[in-house]
Amino acid sequence: MPAISMKVNGQSVCGDVEGRTLLVEFIRDKLGLTGTHVGCDTSQCGACVVHVDGKAVKACTALAIAHDGAEVTTIEGLAANGKLHPMQEAFREHHGLQCGFCTPGMIMASVDIVNRLGKNLDEDTIRHELEGNICRCTGYQNIVAAVKAGAANM
Repeated sequence: MPAISMKVNGQSVCGDVEGRTLLVEFIRDKLGLTGTHVGCDTSQCGACVVHVDGKAVKACTALAIAHDGAEVTTIEGLAANGKLHPMQEAFREHHGLQCGFCTPGMIMASVDIVNRLGKNLDEDTIRHELEGNICRCTGYQNIVAAVKAGAANM
């Protein structure tokens, strides 16, 4: 089995993987970072979104071996020094979650949206940009409000 190495949440990690090992499997099973969820196995729900080299990637369809040498950030890597990231705080404050299953992917996708488009996001833009992330519990209104507030505080 090939060995891969990468930085995950600022820490150097390595491991042996089969060629077919998905990035989400490496993150969850090899590294024990279970905040990244698998919801659909088809890249439709967005629960598995992580940042690879600063860009949002759906880890359920990305091969781990293809990300050898990459820098990966998971939901566990957003908070710093015991303080939530502004987007995490906004989801908490604005009740942008129900069961919480989609929340890590929603937050990671939302941070990516702000990084790409800036802080001044309108509701239509947020809704359009989150189309690849599915929440089965909410009507999205609180999620949109959380993204807007999180963006303003980033």
